[in-house]
Amino acid sequence: MAIGLDAIKNHLLAALPPEELQRWLLHLELVDLPLGQALYESGSKMSHVYFPTTAIISLLYVMEDGSSAEIAIVGNEGIVGISLFMGGESTPSRAVVQSAGQGYRLKAQVMKDEFNHAPVLHLMLRYTQALITQMAQTAVCNRHHSLDQQLCRWLLLSLDRLPGNELLMTQELIANMLGVRREGVTQSALKLQEAGLINYSRGHIKVLDRAGLEKRTCECYAVVKREYDRLLPPTSGG
Repeated sequence: MAIGLDAIKNHLLAALPPEELQRWLLHLELVDLPLGQALYESGSKMSHVYFPTTAIISLLYVMEDGSSAEIAIVGNEGIVGISLFMGGESTPSRAVVQSAGQGYRLKAQVMKDEFNHAPVLHLMLRYTQALITQMAQTAVCNRHHSLDQQLCRWLLLSLDRLPGNELLMTQELIANMLGVRREGVTQSALKLQEAGLINYSRGHIKVLDRAGLEKRTCECYAVVKREYDRLLPPTSGG
C-alpha cells in the first residue's frame, strides 16, 4: 500500500490507469538518488529507467574534450531513459542527479514489455514530445538569451519539479549545467538576490519572489511549461 501512495508522487506514474499502475508496482524499486550520481553515461547500455519523486536529474550532452552542457532536466513530472522505448539501448547524453532525493527505477526489459500496452505507449510518447521541446528550447535559450535570463529559466524549471521553493545547488554545479563560467553565475545570482528575487547562501537557494523571476526570464520558460501542460494530464498537486 505504501509503495503505491509514494509512487503517485511521480506525475507520469500517477497518470497511468489504475490497473496498469498496480501491475507496475510489482516491479518498481524505490532507490535513493544522491547528488552527483550518474544514472547512465554517454553511449552506455541502459539497465533501468527512472521515475524521480523528490530528486531532479540533469541530462547533459558531453563533448569530445569532456566538457558538458545541460540539455534538459527531469523531475517528478517525468522519466529518465526515454531512449530505451524509442528504439535505442543507449544515448549520447549522460544523466546526473542535480538535486538529491528519491525515485523509482524499473528494469529495462520490463519497460520495453510494458510499452506495448496502448495507454502506456501514448502517455510516454506525449512526455517524450514535451521533453524534446525542452531540449530544443534550451538550445535556443543558450544561444540567444542572457545568462541572467537562462538562470531564471533554470530556477523556474527546477522549482516546477520540487515540492517547495528551495534548492540545494552550488554555483559551480549551476555553471556546469548551463555550460558557462562560475564567475558569470555568481554575478547573475547576486543580481537576482539584490533584486529581492532569491536568497543564496552556501549552496542553498531560496526563491523569494517567483512572479518576479517569471517576469525577468525569457519566453523560453513559458514555451516549455505550456507544452508540458498541454501534453500531460494535470496533477492533483497542481
